[in-house]
Amino acid sequence: MDTLVASEASTIASGGGGLADRYAAALYSHADDNHALDAVVSEMEHLGRLIDASADFRRLLDSPLIDVKTGTAAVLAVLEQQGFGKFVRDFVGVVTSNRRLRQLREIVSAFAALVAQRRGIVTAHVVSAHPLNDVQRQQLRARLIEAGYGNVNIHEKVEPDLLGGLIVRIGARLYDTSLKSRLQRLQYAMKGAA
Repeated sequence: MDTLVASEASTIASGGGGLADRYAAALYSHADDNHALDAVVSEMEHLGRLIDASADFRRLLDSPLIDVKTGTAAVLAVLEQQGFGKFVRDFVGVVTSNRRLRQLREIVSAFAALVAQRRGIVTAHVVSAHPLNDVQRQQLRARLIEAGYGNVNIHEKVEPDLLGGLIVRIGARLYDTSLKSRLQRLQYAMKGAA
């Protein structure tokens, strides 16, 4: 853990990026240096799912009433019970001792984004009126590859008020083919013609 603390402290002291990005970079660097990156990536994904799925765990992370010692013991007990390895437990221990437990979910997300960036994976956030089936998902992936996005992760969200079509966001680019947007554009065009 001393190596992790030193690595984390030097990365945070260097300044660049937000707090979550600095913690994520420190963990990535430490895991990569110790040839444990794949295991840490898998466990951090599991940690993100655990935080999202457990309201009790989220309350523990967000509670301002729990002191550092009690919070550290409780979080590490949960992680050990869930089978997390030493790297992730030590890292969460550092986060907790630095009083950053409330930012843990943000740090997990920043780590996932860093891993995707380093591995050349692009994330496409797709909003549709109805859940996509496997054929539609494959067609969307093929179109994104044709558009120059080689390795794509698709994160789906359903919003019935779109009526039909898709909204795809990749980084700063937005592709909106939803029926709702088309109707709005038609309405604006008709107002301009009147």
